[in-house]
Parts: sequence; C-alpha cells; structure tokens
Amino acid sequence: MLLALACSAAFLAGLVDAVAGGGGLIQLPALLVLFPDAPVPALLGTNKVASVMGTAAALSRYVRNGVRIPWRAVGPAAVAAFIGSFAGARLASHLPAEWMRPVVVVLLAGVAAFTFLRKEFGAVAGEAHPASVPGVLLMGAALGAYDGFFGPGTGSFLLFGFIALLGLDFLGASASSKVVNVATNLAAILAFAWAGQIWWATALPMAICNIAGSQVGSRLALKKGAPFVRRLFLAVVLVLLGRMTWEVVG
Repeated sequence: MLLALACSAAFLAGLVDAVAGGGGLIQLPALLVLFPDAPVPALLGTNKVASVMGTAAALSRYVRNGVRIPWRAVGPAAVAAFIGSFAGARLASHLPAEWMRPVVVVLLAGVAAFTFLRKEFGAVAGEAHPASVPGVLLMGAALGAYDGFFGPGTGSFLLFGFIALLGLDFLGASASSKVVNVATNLAAILAFAWAGQIWWATALPMAICNIAGSQVGSRLALKKGAPFVRRLFLAVVLVLLGRMTWEVVG
C-alpha cells in the first residue's frame, strides 16, 4: 500500500515537473509522510532516482518535438550544475538546511511578482546575448549546489533564469531546465549512492511512474504552448511560496 501511494505521488510529480518544475513539492513530501521513521538522506536519495528518470523522459520528448534548446549555453551550465550538486549533496549530510528557507521565500516572492506583472515575460522567444552565457554558468553552479543541498523550487528557478538570461519562451525554458535538472539529479544520486542512502526497491517503481507522468505533462506543454506553461509555473511558484512561508513561520 505504501509503495502504491508513493508511486501515485511520483506520477503526479512527474506530470507537474515536466511542465513547470516543482515536482519535489509532491514527491518528496509524500515520501516523508509515508515513511516518517526513515532516515531523511535515504528519502532524499530515493526521491532523486525517481525524479531523474521522469526529467530525462520529458527532455527526450521536448527534443524529439524540436523545442529550441541553446546547447552552447545550457550544456556548460549543466556541467557546472553537476559539480555544484555533488558538492551540495555531500554537504547536506553535515549541515542543517533550515537557514535556507527564509532566503528561498524571498526569492520565490520576487519570481512570482515579476512573472505576474510582466505579462510579456517568456511569451515569445528572443535572441540571447553572448554576455549572458557567463551568467548562465554561474546560475548552473549556484542552483546545482542548492539542489544537491536543499532542492525545493530548483526547476522553477532554472526556468525563470533561462527566460531572463537567454530570452527563451516558457516552453524552451522548460526544456532547457530539464537538461540542468538531469545533471543535478545524477550528481546527487552519485553522492547518495556513495553513502548507501538510496532505497532502490522503492526508487525504481517510483521512477517508472514518474516517467509516465512526465510523458503526460510534456505532451500537455507541447500541445498548449508557452501560455499554459506560464500559468502552471505561476501556480507552482505560489504553492511553493506558501509552503515555504508556512515552514518559516512555523
């Protein structure tokens, strides 16, 4: 029964994450609720295995359907994110993550306000300036470290950053964020596996369900386009902002 519930959460997480990021809002809390006595690092590692499969499947669908990904900028950002995520995941075993919450709340509030007020933001793809590439590298390294160490909202921050720095529309930014997310998840999996902190018997069935959800989500995004991704992105950011604010106040 517990595994079935975890797999259901993985399907829904894959669907949401394929479109706008934020699958961790669903999948990781579900694991924490279903297995309250389990070591948290083991749940984090299990969550990463399930997540990376769905993210890779969504990326594959976007690429097959010709969604624009500026690989010259996104590829190096993924490498920087891989290194940052591995370091962050190793650090997660030694330092408390609570101090990150207030910072994330402020950042999420800014992202939500900016996206809501700027109706044209991410509506149409523009041309990226070469000077934006170093910014994308820095973003990859910083968000990679954040994802390995703490994680909530990484996909949404990446999506926002690719629009702001590379002039992509919401659909292209969603696809590009998947490249970096695959890298960060793989690095974190290596770190958690190194420490023996992955429940493979739970992670693999969840991964299959996450893939199924990601196929549904990416199909919806391709069919409905950037406006749909923008609406779901705002919804995910607002829910994440509410959750993080509640945790900070609590």
